[in-house]
Amino acid sequence: MLLFPRSSQCVQHQGVPEESGPQEAVLGGTQGSREANFTRGRLLVLTGPSGVGKGTIVSQLRQRHPDLYLSVSVTTRPPRPNEQEGVNYYFRSREEFLELIAAGELLEWAQYAGNFYGTPREAVLQKLNQGQDVLLEIELSGARQVSQHCPEAIRIFLSPPSFQELERRIRARGQDSEASIERRLQQAQKELEAQDEFDYVIVNDDLEQALLQLETLLYPNS
Repeated sequence: MLLFPRSSQCVQHQGVPEESGPQEAVLGGTQGSREANFTRGRLLVLTGPSGVGKGTIVSQLRQRHPDLYLSVSVTTRPPRPNEQEGVNYYFRSREEFLELIAAGELLEWAQYAGNFYGTPREAVLQKLNQGQDVLLEIELSGARQVSQHCPEAIRIFLSPPSFQELERRIRARGQDSEASIERRLQQAQKELEAQDEFDYVIVNDDLEQALLQLETLLYPNS
């Protein structure tokens, strides 16, 4: 029994991820300013290392543009206090997640820090076909999968001003063990080396400036 409905659009089946080169981005209009004969929304992908500030920027961007749909991911990690099913994540067992992969129900998926994360495909496609822009806040390997199967996606990389500043931010959170911090930093180094694969790179040195750059990029007429 499928956990999410199936669709034949954008990608037929999502198996082991493969790397792909950069694709040309087409911004193709903004919310509220599309031509009558163009109703499909834009697929937006935001990637960056842990601690760079993706969540904060996405939250503030959606406050300014509430019509922007943020995809809710599926994960195998246990819910944290105050997290809600279907709001923060869809929480599934490892076995259920593997069923989703096998059934081709995920637009992308990745394993990070011992847990699986993925994007339900059907919800994304429904919103796009309704003319709504969809934002995916995902890891590098997932972004590469989306690029391969949905080349129309607009890919944005959020970068720290320096690796040293990124490490300072991660340590300042006080949420991780030293071993976890080291793993995150090793992964961050790989992600930073891949930023040239993306259509746009925004440096989050100042939160308000980075948010303004992202907003100007996505909503130039607002």
